[in-house]
Amino acid sequence: MPVAEIGGTQIHYRLDGEQGRPVLVLSNSLGTNLEMWAPQAGALSEHFQVLRYDTRGHGESGVPPGPYTMSRLAADVIDLMDHLGIARAHFCGLSMGGIAGMRLALDYPVRIDRLVLSNTAAFIGPPQNWTARAEKVRAEGMEAIGDAVVARWLTPDFAQANPELVTEMRRMLVATDAEGYAANCCAVRDADLREEVRNIAVPTLVIAGSGDIPTPSSDAAYLAGTIPGARYVELEAAHISNLQQPARFNEALLSFLKS
Repeated sequence: MPVAEIGGTQIHYRLDGEQGRPVLVLSNSLGTNLEMWAPQAGALSEHFQVLRYDTRGHGESGVPPGPYTMSRLAADVIDLMDHLGIARAHFCGLSMGGIAGMRLALDYPVRIDRLVLSNTAAFIGPPQNWTARAEKVRAEGMEAIGDAVVARWLTPDFAQANPELVTEMRRMLVATDAEGYAANCCAVRDADLREEVRNIAVPTLVIAGSGDIPTPSSDAAYLAGTIPGARYVELEAAHISNLQQPARFNEALLSFLKS
């Protein structure tokens, strides 16, 4: 299991694809891990070195004391790139990973070539909802939120037709460390980048899901309309669009990153 000792913790990662190709970093959503990118890793590693990692508090990465901040999550990416000797990379983040991507593009623009923001928002409120969720998992464990959260990740008809995927996604969620999940809830809660995103200067693609409840397409449209020159793609999917529409998601990434 490759890990990097950075930022006071261990970050678990995987790097696929031939050395020398452009690097694409993939950042997971809240309550998942790097395995959520399995449909992308194989297809995109034919064109890029694909760097996946478990956000601190998730998967096989460490769970240092929280709360966490988006600035820290963005710094983890830079520290990981430094650890691997990567000077610049493309970055794609979904949901929480997308917010980290916005922070990256604002704080470290010279390190990011192209930015993909998927199923995310500059502000996901209200804050009290995140505080309540953090308190719930600390008190009752991850099982207490499993069904409710996963029900919003895929559209109902797709979930019904793909029960094995639903089971795997729920397993991934409830296996997340409760304290790590809660600490990342605080990072999402405290991130309000609605004014700052107009200062993002790297080429950006925004991907929305037409059936996304946590971050509806109106949030994606705000990003695309506020970030100078941003492109917009909407998929027939809910919140985890890369798993519901993997072929179209990969096509959108390749079209943007190789253009």
